[in-house]
Amino acid sequence: MQELTTTRNNHSIDPVLHIWHGEIPLYLFLGGIVAGVMILTGLWFLLRPAAERSRALSLLPWASPVLLSIGMLFLWLDLEHPFNAWRFYLAFKIGSPMSWGAWILLLIYPAAILLAWVGSPATVRQQWLRRLSAVPKLDRVDGWATANVKFLAITNVIMGAALGIYTGVLLGTMAARPLWNSAILGPLFLVSGLSTAAAFLLLYSIADHERVVLGKLDMGLITIELALIALWLVGLASGGAAARAAVAQFFGGPYTAAFWTLVIALGLVAPLVGEWIELRHRLVPGRATAILVLIGGFALRWIVVFAGQNSGWISELALR
Repeated sequence: MQELTTTRNNHSIDPVLHIWHGEIPLYLFLGGIVAGVMILTGLWFLLRPAAERSRALSLLPWASPVLLSIGMLFLWLDLEHPFNAWRFYLAFKIGSPMSWGAWILLLIYPAAILLAWVGSPATVRQQWLRRLSAVPKLDRVDGWATANVKFLAITNVIMGAALGIYTGVLLGTMAARPLWNSAILGPLFLVSGLSTAAAFLLLYSIADHERVVLGKLDMGLITIELALIALWLVGLASGGAAARAAVAQFFGGPYTAAFWTLVIALGLVAPLVGEWIELRHRLVPGRATAILVLIGGFALRWIVVFAGQNSGWISELALR
């Protein structure tokens, strides 16, 4: 028999890690929606440049900078020393995910705002140009953006993908947390962000043909998300002792009911079945399934963040 003794006494990591609180899942959730809206908006401009868009869909890209600002507020509130956040922008550490994230978040603003501007109805742009006529060179910015819509659309797709993957990579690079230490989290959070963004757009009064396109797209995204979650769980279950202990939280552990109910059943399977029924009966996708997708997307991030902090690297001897 071997006895393990520790004299460590750190309230932040004993008995489990609890550095990150509710602000982080909120930030990851809003960041995923922003990433998805940027990608979907950019692809809409690239694939259907001449297609007429409803007024609601034309104005919804403005949600990106707004939601990103709210998400960054939550992130700022979670910092131990929030008033030192400006130091992130004094250097760029190529090996630091947080350094990458800080600069990605900063660069997203001009890309998202300019594409939202050129995507707005012409009457709205002209109205704001008159109101802001005192702003120097604003008309030149408007002219440049209007002439470079394709470039802005591609930039939004790239920056949105970077943001969506980053929200998962931020967790995946933390090797001390076996539940997070997976390359699947980046693609999983990206696909989940696209799905929640499609659901977010479906909440508004967009045209029926736009709702049908987004509904079909969301069905495919949910299917991919379910496959990625399965790969993530299988990868953990086939790993070492610490990985198996981490994934056991979803199989009889403290997060079993929440994960399988809120994320899998309510947030993925139910919306997938609902959207399939709507498609089969040629119905216009409604808001109920969209709300379920948003609930599932938020629950996924909340559970992954807190379950990940509850996991740690332990020896097989400690598991026996």
